Amino acid sequence: MRGACDCHAHVCGPESRYPYASNRLYTPEDASAADYRRMLDSLELERGVLVQPSIYGTDNRALIDALASNPARLRGVAVVPYDIHARELEALHQAGVRGVRQNIVDLKEGRGVLPLDDLRRLALKVKPFGWHVEFLMHVDEFPQLDRQLADFPVDVVFGHLGYVPAAKNTTEPGFQALLRLMKDGRAWVKLTAPYRLTTSAMPYADTDLFAAALVDAAPERLIWGTDWPHVFIKTAMPQDGKLLGLLEHWVPDRAMRKRILVDHPAQLYDFTRP
Repeated sequence: MRGACDCHAHVCGPESRYPYASNRLYTPEDASAADYRRMLDSLELERGVLVQPSIYGTDNRALIDALASNPARLRGVAVVPYDIHARELEALHQAGVRGVRQNIVDLKEGRGVLPLDDLRRLALKVKPFGWHVEFLMHVDEFPQLDRQLADFPVDVVFGHLGYVPAAKNTTEPGFQALLRLMKDGRAWVKLTAPYRLTTSAMPYADTDLFAAALVDAAPERLIWGTDWPHVFIKTAMPQDGKLLGLLEHWVPDRAMRKRILVDHPAQLYDFTRP
């Protein structure tokens, strides 16, 4: 499909050139920009968005070099310190970055915390560039999410269908708060990585309920991605073509799928509209 975009993927390695953070949770296999472009070609996707993985912290060199390999085709989401200077943001923008990522998942404490004051200050810094803030967080941990982010200065994006374990339900207050944010036009959600919500096998049927709720609530606030190369995965390695097939299952309407694959990414990531 012309202009179709994978909105969530990562590049990793080689470690000899792009050293990993010492406190990382995993060490991935090498996954280069060239590998990624070949994957996009195999799915007939014209565009991709590379998201800075946690293994690099705020060292965005691997991301920036990957974006430089095909600047018309690729955009990026970086991880930056709260005290970043506007000059550094400008350089990232010129490199193709269009958002910043915040990891709110706390594997040690068991529950994430939203540093709202720091996040608002960062959002005000990136707002002049038209960027968004992307969250990796379990939205079910935040029942007041819509109130907490009601006056947030920029759009927010949530990965992995809101990252609610499939053992829970769409009635979770935090998930309902996410739906309200979407309906209010404040939040986007990525239809990505259903395998991170469940221990079931492809097609991850116990995640369908969450996908259906998102599609029913605000399909105009959805985007899709592969989560390639599927790092830190605890289930069987998925086939990217089958992940794309899940989108057809979740969104049977072809016109809406086109909006999710083409129009919404063009808007959010500043691609030229096809």
